[in-house]
Amino acid sequence: MPAEPLILAIDNGTQSVRALLFDTRGNLVGKGKQEIEPYFSREPGWAEQHPDYFWEQLGEACQLLWNSTDATPDQVAGVTVTTQRGTVINLDENGQPLRPAIIWLDQRHARVEGSVKGPWGWLFKVARLEDTINRFREKTQANWIAQNEPEIWSKTRYFLLLSGYLNYRLTGEFRDSTGSQVGYLPFDYKKHRWASRRDFKWQTMPIEPSMLPELVAPGETLGHLTDEACKHLGLAKSLPVIAAASDKACEILGSGGLTPDIGCMSYGTTATINTTSQRYVEPIRLMPPYPSAVPGRYSTEVMIYRGFWMVSWFKREFGLREQKLAQERGIEPEALFDELVRAVPPGSMGLMLQPYWSPGVRQPGPEAKGSIIGFGDVHTRSHIYRAILEGLAYALREGKEKIEKRSGVKIKKLRVAGGGSQSDVAMQLTADVFGLPAERPHTYETSGLGAAIDAAVGLGLHPDFDTAVANMTRVGDVFHPNEETQALYQRLYSEVYLKMYPQLQPLYQKIRNITGYPS
Repeated sequence: MPAEPLILAIDNGTQSVRALLFDTRGNLVGKGKQEIEPYFSREPGWAEQHPDYFWEQLGEACQLLWNSTDATPDQVAGVTVTTQRGTVINLDENGQPLRPAIIWLDQRHARVEGSVKGPWGWLFKVARLEDTINRFREKTQANWIAQNEPEIWSKTRYFLLLSGYLNYRLTGEFRDSTGSQVGYLPFDYKKHRWASRRDFKWQTMPIEPSMLPELVAPGETLGHLTDEACKHLGLAKSLPVIAAASDKACEILGSGGLTPDIGCMSYGTTATINTTSQRYVEPIRLMPPYPSAVPGRYSTEVMIYRGFWMVSWFKREFGLREQKLAQERGIEPEALFDELVRAVPPGSMGLMLQPYWSPGVRQPGPEAKGSIIGFGDVHTRSHIYRAILEGLAYALREGKEKIEKRSGVKIKKLRVAGGGSQSDVAMQLTADVFGLPAERPHTYETSGLGAAIDAAVGLGLHPDFDTAVANMTRVGDVFHPNEETQALYQRLYSEVYLKMYPQLQPLYQKIRNITGYPS
């Protein structure tokens, strides 16, 4: 009897590269996880990493996989890749990196020189969108490189996202998935293709169409593994490489979020709430929905940029005691941090946090900063930690309500994935703040599973996405809201949290004007 076919999903996140083997029922049958250095900084605020480093660590992850599973390489039917979003790479005419990759966490800004030319500039002025467009131009990495490293830009033959680079290293083809195109690129988010030449984006950046990869839809074949790639991945023969999507899009698919009434939340470095829609719906006006991991569908996303990075920040700045105790007891530090939260009543005894540790584009705006209000002598670091979790949940609930208002569809249940979802306390708190059941998917590796679902459909292992999702995803633990706690959070959310940003925004602007930060 032939061995069951398996899918090798490569998940290159911000803090690790994972090589994951899934079967056609969505079971994780093998895993190799290689921790990575997210970035290095040559200047304050810069975040870069060598492209070859990602490729090398991918190989290490695959070696760890084959050393830790009974599955064999001959069972693999195909390979797929999902990656962090918005990380860009310059390659020369021979496909060699010209400089370190600029990681999505990078904070450098390009100069904005003049208004957008032609009728677009006039339209943006009339619509009072000049600040938004200028923020887009400042954050466009290609602009910074062309301005500050013109010799590098002049040699750039290909300008790729990390997904496009890894797919190139796997297949030798300059092709990438439409589902991975999230970043400062001339992409048409409505039609899921490169923007037409009339689109204003071409006027705001120096990128030429010939520098960009050919795009294919999720589930389509990008190419086949080269001999070098087979050896690097520990595979015996060339296999098809199937297009997946960005890690957030794959996380939604791996959570089973196919419809607009399921809110898919990611408690990761960036915290997000998403729904999947067949309609183009801007969750915040003029902020496009991102491409879904399902061809032709959209992810209506609201993002809290620093998200659960704030939890890591707290642990680093205030949690050394728990980390030391955990090491002494031989347990995970998260268990002790959950104890901190349990020691504090819901509402953190009046401590309220607004989680804008990084500014936004529109809501919040570029002047936004984080804030904590309501301090008293009863408060300890435990209260601060719980207030962080509550503040993130409030912000994501606000995002949920924006999505519902724009889409006209009520979100009836939540699927929560990402590192933060492993905390039972965070899951219960989420259910209480939202007043909805919070469901944890059956596997922690939801982004890898979403990529595997794309591959399963593309390889014909399942006939369509509905069938693949029905067979490969399922709900694990479910957390139901506590009625009394929900009522408390409802009042804090509606009477305090929603009023914080409008009232603090003028002060944030004054701080920006006086100090120049955030720039």
